[in-house]
Amino acid sequence: QVQLVESGGGLVQAGGSLRLSCAASVGSFSGYAMGWFRQVPGQEREFVAAISWSGGSSYYADFVKDRFTISRASAMTVTLQMNSLKPEDTANYYCARGRYGTFGRSVGDYADWGQGTQVTVSS
Repeated sequence: QVQLVESGGGLVQAGGSLRLSCAASVGSFSGYAMGWFRQVPGQEREFVAAISWSGGSSYYADFVKDRFTISRASAMTVTLQMNSLKPEDTANYYCARGRYGTFGRSVGDYADWGQGTQVTVSS
């Protein structure tokens, strides 16, 4: 069992940066791929970035490449560094732990989810 807690969201101007963190309040991320997704009300949750269990590989959605970086800070913390933010990045951002043995981009590849942290980018 694992509980994920996101933090670091907020209001930022376009072009600014935020660093999201995802911590395991119960359990660990060790041995599992981790992902970040985002969702705007009325729209489906979409993939942002994922990192393998070892931290050696990562995937990014095309719309965040070269702007966002996912990292494993420890066995219990994953971060998402977001630079050059745009108004269209405004969403609720969710951290998720992958199903054992998977490393994917789909919502179904992830079994455990945090409550989300809101990111708002003003123009």
